[in-house]
Amino acid sequence: MDFLAIATELVVGFAALLILTKVLGKTQISQITPFDFISAIILGELVGNALYDDKSGVVEILFAISLWGGLIYFTEFLTQRSLRVRHLLENTPSIIIRKGQIQFQALKKNNLDLNQLQQLLRAKDIFSVRECEFAILETDGSLSVIRKPKYATVQKQDINIPPTSANIPISVILDGQIIYDNLKMINIDEKWLFSELEKKGFASEKEVLFGEWQEGEDLLLQGYQTAT
Repeated sequence: MDFLAIATELVVGFAALLILTKVLGKTQISQITPFDFISAIILGELVGNALYDDKSGVVEILFAISLWGGLIYFTEFLTQRSLRVRHLLENTPSIIIRKGQIQFQALKKNNLDLNQLQQLLRAKDIFSVRECEFAILETDGSLSVIRKPKYATVQKQDINIPPTSANIPISVILDGQIIYDNLKMINIDEKWLFSELEKKGFASEKEVLFGEWQEGEDLLLQGYQTAT
């Protein structure tokens, strides 16, 4: 087997994986960074494929693993020495909700849609965007949140507040499109929704990034352009 060919393929594959993890975004893999995850898979594939390849021996396996491990070690060395390289290869945390407002450009940059954002918020026991003051998408794809003060977790028995019934917020507009099934579920007609849009200065649903209905609360509407 040609060692130069192995080296060429591994270097090209290494560069391609870096590009791929940048394109996929942060939400593909949680807990570890995308590149860490893919690197682990590649190392397993190198060993597994070599075991079933009659033309590959112990020397070739050791060479492939050593070269791949060296490339990873060199990358880690660069990220520890240079903030610029660290930002390029590992990304940085992104604020996707700032002062209660969804940052649309940050969502686009990280290839994150509204349904994924809602899922990440629910994993933090936040079932409505209106409860969140700040949300930060970490480099490993997890979400860190700060609740608005009035929604901070409090034990009701500690301050003698009688319990109230819980209700689930319902999305009625996502990415400029009305979710008609949800309107039907909460017994709200399109005429009422358009009236609310007009009250809040929206000409149509196409100007709304996110709309949420919750019983006993005003309709939450947010356009694409928000202050930063």
